[in-house]
Amino acid sequence: MEASYVDWTKQGAKTFPGLYDLRKIWNPSWFQGNNRGKKYFEGWYIKMVDSDLTNAWAVIPGISLHAENRHAFIQIINGKTGQTWYYRYPLDAFRYSRKGFNIKIGDNYFSRDGVELNINKENDTFKGRLKFIDIHPLSATLTRPGIMGWYRYMPFMECYHGVVSLNHGLRGKMMMNNHDVVFDKGRGYIEKDWGSSMPESWIWMQSNHFERPNTSFMLSVANIPWIGKSFEGFLGFLLLDNKINVFATYTGAKIKEIERRDDGVILEIKTKQHILQIQGKKDSGTLSKGALKAPVSAGMDRVIHENLNAELHIKLTGHSGNLLFEGTGIQAGFEITKANIKRN
Repeated sequence: MEASYVDWTKQGAKTFPGLYDLRKIWNPSWFQGNNRGKKYFEGWYIKMVDSDLTNAWAVIPGISLHAENRHAFIQIINGKTGQTWYYRYPLDAFRYSRKGFNIKIGDNYFSRDGVELNINKENDTFKGRLKFIDIHPLSATLTRPGIMGWYRYMPFMECYHGVVSLNHGLRGKMMMNNHDVVFDKGRGYIEKDWGSSMPESWIWMQSNHFERPNTSFMLSVANIPWIGKSFEGFLGFLLLDNKINVFATYTGAKIKEIERRDDGVILEIKTKQHILQIQGKKDSGTLSKGALKAPVSAGMDRVIHENLNAELHIKLTGHSGNLLFEGTGIQAGFEITKANIKRN
């Protein structure tokens, strides 16, 4: 996975954005950072589930910039046990390519085509290579350069979100602490976040393991700071029969119901054409065993719990009540923070 990498820490600050900076807007999977900001984070969320659903893993490479704690990192989640690992690297160990999503941290490589891990730290070993097959990206248009829609053009957002691959196949294996995990014929998903801080509160869910093949779903609801105030914003998609249905604040869709429960959440979203009902149910058995570090003002100081073994029941109907899709996604990623989402 070798490529031509750039040491971004040695790149001088620019007064005006160049052509490359403008191209990044239409390519959210690329490294979005620069050497101008002092409070910044960027991370890619790479989810991997094997073919018999025995192993579910997520690997999160990224950087965190803070005056007192600047570093690169690789975070790993075992979805079955809830165990997590967080490995720090010097900031200059991070490199990126200017020709697409292709980064390296130390001897570890992450790209649109696959992952290679070579970690031997703190009595842990993660080593192996996975290839991603038949990547399904989210197409970019002028009005929707990414999943954020026209909000992507706003230069003052606290946090930006990108979808790299809605669904893809896996090939290869990983040795994780002397245990080989074969991911051949498994399924994967990739998204990312970048900015100065994660939102104050959010709900996030994702699955690409439904009864109907090649179906994938993601939804994120959060409190979005906006010109001195905040609003309830959301974005997501349902990939169904190779058609991408986007549900987001900027499309005019509305959340009609949101109910937090001890074991999950219930939501209903209404668009001009559809009614989308979602019931997310977490697996409490693994939730408390591990915790992820999340960025606050670019420092990785916030602890959140993520579930990689949740279930999402999705029902999509037309306004007349005609059923368009109903199914349950398993091996779902699920996060819900303690703070309540502020309703409009």
